[in-house]
Amino acid sequence: MKPVVVLVGRPNVGKSTLFNALTRSRQALVADMPGLTRDRQYGDGRVGGRPYIVVDTGGMVRGDQDPLTALVLTQTRQALTEADVVVYVTDGREGPNADDWAIADLLRTLNRRVFLAVNKTEGLEADLAVAEFHALGLGRPYAIAATHNRGLEELMTAALAVFGPEDRSFEPGDGMRIALAGRPNVGKSTLVNALLGEDRVVVSEVPGTTRDSVHIPFEREGKRYILIDTAGVRRRSHVTDPLERHSVAKTLQAVDEAHVVLLVFDAREEISEQDVTLAGHVLAQGRSIVLVVNKWEGLEASRRDWIKRELSRKLPFLAFAPPHFISALEGLHIGPLFPAMERAYRSGGRALPTPQLNRLLKDAIAATAPPMVRGRRIKPKFAHQGGKHPPRVIVHGNLVNEVPDAWRRYLAQRVREHFRLEGTPVEIEFREGDNPFAGRVTSSAPTARQEAKRRRLKRFRKAHYE
Repeated sequence: MKPVVVLVGRPNVGKSTLFNALTRSRQALVADMPGLTRDRQYGDGRVGGRPYIVVDTGGMVRGDQDPLTALVLTQTRQALTEADVVVYVTDGREGPNADDWAIADLLRTLNRRVFLAVNKTEGLEADLAVAEFHALGLGRPYAIAATHNRGLEELMTAALAVFGPEDRSFEPGDGMRIALAGRPNVGKSTLVNALLGEDRVVVSEVPGTTRDSVHIPFEREGKRYILIDTAGVRRRSHVTDPLERHSVAKTLQAVDEAHVVLLVFDAREEISEQDVTLAGHVLAQGRSIVLVVNKWEGLEASRRDWIKRELSRKLPFLAFAPPHFISALEGLHIGPLFPAMERAYRSGGRALPTPQLNRLLKDAIAATAPPMVRGRRIKPKFAHQGGKHPPRVIVHGNLVNEVPDAWRRYLAQRVREHFRLEGTPVEIEFREGDNPFAGRVTSSAPTARQEAKRRRLKRFRKAHYE
């Protein structure tokens, strides 16, 4: 198995920058302000051919703490219990302060291998930059510059020196990728914890608690998954914080990377225009969808009926994704979500045999033919599959570029019903056939072979009938 390397330190020392450098990604948000990272963020790194898992954590502070800071500290402590190696990140330009001493005292009590990384040492003499940090009593300080990838290989080689080659591990692209999307405070993080069976991400009543997209690999019944908790997406006119703009971008990026998207709605709130816009974005990206209506507990029957009508009225383009009504906080009706995600994932990757598609196209035309265009009939001729996730059907024929959207949706629905696809959109692409005689010069003059045949027939008639 891959060793787990956990990054800890006080706020704004560059842990997320180091995380991005080690994973060669931009998974973690980075900004010049403290307290940006709140949840544990997992990624995959590799040094000298040896892979490992690296975990980014929130900043650790001492003294009086507000409830949200206490939750962040709890997440960090949980990450330390999972660690094989702890990389303690400090700021080489500020030197050790009281928070650094308190964190060092905590790390000495753990039965973990701890490596001290002195960050932000670019432009400084390495020996001078780390001189003060020897006093922390955590062994040799390593001078690094995460922004410039300096000193990272030496640090990680030393940290992983005692670990042998891996046996079998969770690769970054292995398993179904499931993204949770929705407005702020609809219960996405609570649902993540309910699906995992542990308090994996910070949950608070304060909207916008989750700022980053958190990737969580896990296994269930022998199957591998990557669960992606995302920040809530609000209306663009309501977003004034630059960090929230980055969070929205990360959410949309997570949707693009996912195989299946759990669209989460709040049963106690109306389905807003922003909900519809987000659902349209997910559909436009061709992602399989599972609709989840959260906070279902304690609602009156009239309210439940109203929510169901609103779903049908405002999201008719998602009729292929049956909604699931749950309570993430109380764990009600969570179990059916995994089978629903599996069905949506399998439907998105379904193979559509060409003979069946052509029979389906013929039956669809017989039932409802495309309309006339400028007095001419649209003639779809044959179809075949052009891709998966989502299933894409390519239809060839004459004047098919004139097919109206209504008939395109009709054909997509016929495909979905015939192959029993659930939770996935179906893309229909029309390609008009080229005229094989276009550009060819035609002439009424006979060919040489035709002329020779004509002469033979003349001689035959003259010999026998004249």
